[in-house]
Amino acid sequence: MDLYLLLKLVHVLLAITALGANLTYGVWYARAGREPSHLAFTLAGVSFLDSRIANPAYALLLVTGLAMLFVSGLPVTTFWVAAALVLYVAVVVLGIVLYAPVVRRQRAGLERGGPTDPDYVAATRRSTALGILTTVLVVAIVFLMVTKPTL
Repeated sequence: MDLYLLLKLVHVLLAITALGANLTYGVWYARAGREPSHLAFTLAGVSFLDSRIANPAYALLLVTGLAMLFVSGLPVTTFWVAAALVLYVAVVVLGIVLYAPVVRRQRAGLERGGPTDPDYVAATRRSTALGILTTVLVVAIVFLMVTKPTL
């Protein structure tokens, strides 16, 4: 197997891992919503999945994607590549600047006042909205990678 195909295999597996982990969060939150005594465990579990599985996979996606560009000689200015990189940066900024702090507020509100705490409720609404936005952006990146549209 040549280097490009090996990189592509790793890249695809990382994408499955990262997006797959993210897609489970809604299920975990929905289940915990029916059993509020499990909310703290669910939040801790989702945070673990995010920081130890999804986020490292997203970081390695950038590395393997750039390595594939280098190996193939495809210019970074190719529309679908450049557009995906812009969306990738948007996802990273969204995650670091908005999502991570709101999840910390969510956990703090739950610890302080439980599932009816106004800070927890507000942070949960915001984290849900940010999670949906992030997922839409990541799916857009996958769309660009698979379809490779031209301008």
